Amino acid sequence: GDFNFALNDLLVNRRLKQNSGFRLFCLLLCDLCICLYILNCGFRVCKRWKRLVKDQRLWRNVDLTSWKGVTSRILWVLLRQYLGCGLRCLRLRGLLLSARGGTFLSESWLKALSTKCPRLSKLYLLHADLRSLPSCQILPPSLQVLELRGCELPRGFFNQTLPSASPQERAEPTSSVGAQLKGRNQKGKGAGSPSGIGIERLVLNNVPSFTDQHLQGLTSWERLCHLELRDTFRVTANGLRSCAAKDGVCGVEGLSRLKFLEIGITGRQGYQLHMASLGLGAGWLGLEELSLGGKEVGPGLLCASRLKDLKRLRLWDCTLSELQIARSCRMLRGLRQLEFVDVRFQPRQNPPAEEGEGGEEEEQDREEAAGADGSSDENKMADMNDPIPGLRRTLAVLLPSCTLVFTNCSVQNNED
Repeated sequence: GDFNFALNDLLVNRRLKQNSGFRLFCLLLCDLCICLYILNCGFRVCKRWKRLVKDQRLWRNVDLTSWKGVTSRILWVLLRQYLGCGLRCLRLRGLLLSARGGTFLSESWLKALSTKCPRLSKLYLLHADLRSLPSCQILPPSLQVLELRGCELPRGFFNQTLPSASPQERAEPTSSVGAQLKGRNQKGKGAGSPSGIGIERLVLNNVPSFTDQHLQGLTSWERLCHLELRDTFRVTANGLRSCAAKDGVCGVEGLSRLKFLEIGITGRQGYQLHMASLGLGAGWLGLEELSLGGKEVGPGLLCASRLKDLKRLRLWDCTLSELQIARSCRMLRGLRQLEFVDVRFQPRQNPPAEEGEGGEEEEQDREEAAGADGSSDENKMADMNDPIPGLRRTLAVLLPSCTLVFTNCSVQNNED
């Protein structure tokens, strides 16, 4: 048969490469091994099946977030017997919400993980208590993506402590040629330093202990180019402003390599809203993509015009009006893509003009929108119920080089 247990190892390896069904069967066998160990059930298989389960091609992506009973003991067994150089992505569920508690990720286990899995590039932690760890520098140096959801962090977790220089390196060169050589050596060490944090993408989702101090610690990361802050309630506008990339005495300071930034508050009620996106008002050099969600959309749109390098803007899980979007996007002439995800649009309203300050601006916005609506009366009647077509025409005039994307958007009823 196709799954004859008497097959030799060469044929088994060939089937792993060619037969997707056989590969799926082997992956299910790996899950069975984990289940039996968690349930403390003994099992016996032949030597060939035992070698097959330890094939590193079956342990590229390991997801244990659905298992609530994974303890530090099980992690040690997995690391010693199964995980190896083939591991690329690891997803773990901690014991922060578990009744048993106890230590989940220890410093010794993370060091062993770095040694045995040198190609691990993505680590996802759910409900993990990291307060027993001294710093993120004990994480595997091969990591490029770190995602934390519902975790607890200690103070200074993201601070990077660079190794102290030797007495010879501290000595200043006596000639200009020596100074140039020293600068080149320092640049070379900084680019490929094994002690530096190589994480390029950091995702924080519902991490209440993340504060401005942690955000300031990220400025020492030389490769961080993608940062997502979702439901990080303790980040303030001043904290974000102090970390923004700006010209300083020694060049660009702050998060100078950051290209993508996401800020969104959609979760718990009762938290004081700091409106952290107001920190973008001071500008951000090199920031090309901005994603705003929930309660951060309104304040962020007010400051988006200060981002001179902004190319793509994403708005999600919020309520917007056509007039509000037209006002905010009027100055974003360099925008190339504007995306709306799960946005509830308010229907058009034409209230009578009121005297007072700001009346001229509203009239100008209405005139621009009307100039973009050079269509028939039937289209205008349809736009009264659906503002998206009118919004498309308005933005086509304001942002002629911008691509619009609407995903799962809706129109809010007047009764609502």
